[in-house]
Amino acid sequence: MKSIHKFIIALSISAGASITSCQKLDIAPTNIFTPQIILGTEAGVNSMLATIYRALPIEDFKYRPDGGEDNNGIPHPGFNPLNPWMNFYHSGAVTGELVGPFGGMDIGGGFGYWPYANIRNVNILITELPKYAAQLTQPKVDALLGEAHFLRAYFYFALAKRYGGIPIIATVQDPGAPLSELQVHRDKEEATWDFIGAELDLGYQMMPDVNPAGRANKYVAAALKSRAMLYAGCIAKYGSVNYVDGEAKSLGYVGIPADKAQGYFTKAYDAAKLLEGHYSLYEKNADKVQNYVDLFLKSDSPENIFIKQYSIATNTAHSWDATMSPRYMTANALSRAYPTLELIQRWGTLPITNTDGTPKRFDNRADLMQGLEPRLLATVYFPGATLRGLTFDAQRGIYPSFSGTAASEVAKQPNSRSYVLAGDTKTLYQGKMVIGFTGLTTAADDAVSRTGFYVRKYIDYAKSTSEADLYKSQQPWIDMRYAEVLLNRAEADVELGNVGDALTCINQIRNRAGASQLGNVTIDDVRNERCKELAFENHYYWDLKRWRIADVVLNNARFKGLMPYYVFNENKYIFLAEPELFQRNYNFDKKFYYEPIPGGELGKNPNLYPNNPNY
Repeated sequence: MKSIHKFIIALSISAGASITSCQKLDIAPTNIFTPQIILGTEAGVNSMLATIYRALPIEDFKYRPDGGEDNNGIPHPGFNPLNPWMNFYHSGAVTGELVGPFGGMDIGGGFGYWPYANIRNVNILITELPKYAAQLTQPKVDALLGEAHFLRAYFYFALAKRYGGIPIIATVQDPGAPLSELQVHRDKEEATWDFIGAELDLGYQMMPDVNPAGRANKYVAAALKSRAMLYAGCIAKYGSVNYVDGEAKSLGYVGIPADKAQGYFTKAYDAAKLLEGHYSLYEKNADKVQNYVDLFLKSDSPENIFIKQYSIATNTAHSWDATMSPRYMTANALSRAYPTLELIQRWGTLPITNTDGTPKRFDNRADLMQGLEPRLLATVYFPGATLRGLTFDAQRGIYPSFSGTAASEVAKQPNSRSYVLAGDTKTLYQGKMVIGFTGLTTAADDAVSRTGFYVRKYIDYAKSTSEADLYKSQQPWIDMRYAEVLLNRAEADVELGNVGDALTCINQIRNRAGASQLGNVTIDDVRNERCKELAFENHYYWDLKRWRIADVVLNNARFKGLMPYYVFNENKYIFLAEPELFQRNYNFDKKFYYEPIPGGELGKNPNLYPNNPNY
């Protein structure tokens, strides 16, 4: 049967328009967009590509693991149906990188991501484009085909890291074919990762060195390959650790033979190496703190490999400035996620206690920041920092006086501690504000921090308070940057025993960060550097999964904040490490290393069984 390709185009018809029933059916309708119209011109192809790019599962400012909408299921005016990720959620808030009001969401049950409609559109491009070489020229067709292979790999990567082996559909299925042909079986996980690698090789070979911002070029394909092959290598090496067996595993739908790990790590290293000399770390400002801040805001950064753009004019703006800052510094928004003390301590123990265990006294909250690594100060807003002319005056309460050690005080029952607490910013103690405009409090309102910290990365400090509003932020999301590629390379290096090259990569990153140089590097060093460098960039959740340590790190886990208190009779500040105020408890079941195949898809295609283990 002849294959039928359908292009779905959104059309609007005015209320006054009418469609007559008396029409000649043998005349080609003028409102149907055929392949000739779309693929016969570069503008048409670019329009179709733009639709596919918008659907890419980039885990960005709007990323929400359950894929839902806000406003109780009603799309906000800023909601983009072609990109069903939403504001207010962050994957870091379910792993202890951050804590937030949505920290209890189901991180393992999956959210039914199944982008085969988008994959079909890519398959149509790959099938049909070669027919239009005369109109577009062969070099242009080849470049566009390379882009299509990259896009297909991106969708399959999003599927593979969730489900393991899934059906590899690389041709356009005929909707009129027998059901037995359409109900395809799952491919093995190893075959899925190999397919992703091969697609990205084609993207690298066929795409040009440069493309417009927001579109892939050959080095974007190489960068994604370094990420994907590193993931596959970890599944092979660590997949049998802290995991459960099942029929899907015995059939190869989940899991990769351990002897394949080195091959994948080699592919990750080789792909990362391809970017050397073509991209570099952002180092335009001698001030290490400001340099790292600007890295995420400067469109001309030589570190940006692949970005996603946003615009108020096209109704695609996001809300990062409003939802990651306190209401005090925004137009009318609520902050939504707060860095944990555990994340901060990846840089080392904060100097908040004396050798005898008593809290150090500080004249100002900002004094705590003295001597900390510039990258840390550029990643997180500490108590005492400033934004938009306002100070992060985070304060948990007031002690009329304080004696004893920090540990003994924190161990006391709350009602036996001699502090003064308040639920809002209006409460005073002898004329002194108890909590401050930026927290901390357990009030129902989420306007202030629950840990004492705020996210600084990606915050546009040039915005006025009135501009820091919902759906008013336009800074691009950097989906791939050179620092990640160096980290991918370093991790693959250590897994392959190439410690010298790994050390070179890590020290490049640390030098830019304002950190001291390392003399040696282990896998734990590389992982810790990765967690610091890529904080809040939606990598940590997937890193915990591919390293197969999520069920250990998130085993009845509770996280802490840093609580500033004012000691009234001393006119000093102290900091106590205490449980974060949401009091979240985190657990990760071993079955969550894979998500379940969506139930609706299993109902339509029983050949997708067996489901992943323990679902």
